[in-house]
Amino acid sequence: MAIAFYLAVAVMMGMLVSFQPLMNAVLARAIASPYGAAAVSLVVAGAGGVAIALVAGRGDMSRATLATVPWWIFLAGLIGALFVAGGVIIAPVVGAQLFFATVIAGQLLGATLADHFGLFGLEVRPLSLERALGLALVVGGAMLVRRG
Repeated sequence: MAIAFYLAVAVMMGMLVSFQPLMNAVLARAIASPYGAAAVSLVVAGAGGVAIALVAGRGDMSRATLATVPWWIFLAGLIGALFVAGGVIIAPVVGAQLFFATVIAGQLLGATLADHFGLFGLEVRPLSLERALGLALVVGGAMLVRRG
């Protein structure tokens, strides 16, 4: 498939993800707990992940195979939980646009480090002037959103 298709799907995924903390904030108000809302959201996400794996193929999720993975890889799930809980709390305070502008700036900073150092098995893609300027534009955009 053409890369444009994948990029279009990524944009749509980004749009959907921008609604997640806002929807979770509605749930948090209804149940009077941002942490409870995050827990409910993650349980639904877990069930969705299991359903997708059952339909699309789960690979080898045996205990033996999972035991070969470094323990710290499983912290990715904790990162997801922290993001969901943080979004429930932060987005209603600062607004959706500023929340995601800063999240995206942070994601790009982390991605820049991952590419530059070849973290997690990535091919090394050194930081270039163009990449640094792109990152600076996103950080600057977040600052403009904050001022607006």
